[in-house]
Amino acid sequence: MLINAVPQRQGAVGPRAAELPDGCLALAELAGHVLGRPVHHVRQTREVSEVDRGIASRAVLTGPNRAAQLAALEAPGGPVLTIGGDCGVELVPIGVARFRHGPGLGVAWFDAHPDLNTAETSPSGAFHGMVLRSLFGEGDAEFAADPALSPGNAVLAGTRVFDPDEQAAVSRGLVATSVDAVAGVEKLYVHVDLDVLDPGEFPGVNYPEPDGWTIPQLVAALDELARFEVVGAGITECVGTPREVEVLEPVVAAIGRLLGSRSS
Repeated sequence: MLINAVPQRQGAVGPRAAELPDGCLALAELAGHVLGRPVHHVRQTREVSEVDRGIASRAVLTGPNRAAQLAALEAPGGPVLTIGGDCGVELVPIGVARFRHGPGLGVAWFDAHPDLNTAETSPSGAFHGMVLRSLFGEGDAEFAADPALSPGNAVLAGTRVFDPDEQAAVSRGLVATSVDAVAGVEKLYVHVDLDVLDPGEFPGVNYPEPDGWTIPQLVAALDELARFEVVGAGITECVGTPREVEVLEPVVAAIGRLLGSRSS
């Protein structure tokens, strides 16, 4: 298993976006310790660029940051755990997984937000709110995955805040809301945005939302995915300090079990 730390922050906007690189490093250090694996640090610039065609920092996201991630996935040699950074870091590893594993790839999306906006519908211009939609090959052409996820092959879990166009995408069946609906997928990628957790459980997230899950609830939901062949995973949107992230050890261990680490 390869652990890639990807301290990207340009996919997010807001008052805590600049804290995402340090949160990524803190979480990656914990993951390396818990899973007993070295961490590969994928170089990402901290510079931002202007909003272009509705997407903040387009030039950085499509330039050096993306190139570094692609290079880090040329020969992973097994499952990859990506530690973000903002949710936009998932575009590359999930896109690569779809290319390698074919149209039967499914995605379990643990996130308070569905990330199904486009540049036209996003209220903020932040790409991290568009990444899952992009993985279905929709939205801005510079971000749309090709090959794309098959409609219905992603399931939302713990999602509780929808913009109108995101709800419309769910209503037309682009994504599922029950794991049973994707039971037929051949391989699975697991995405965990830490804002799926309630802020009272873990406050070190970029966009906290009330009424979230507890850590034991998240761990139980992850363990239920053991019936799938999990080929990759990501944990994102952490702005916690090294001390704060220690409570996430059970979450990291659960991801490790799915990826076949020694912590199983």
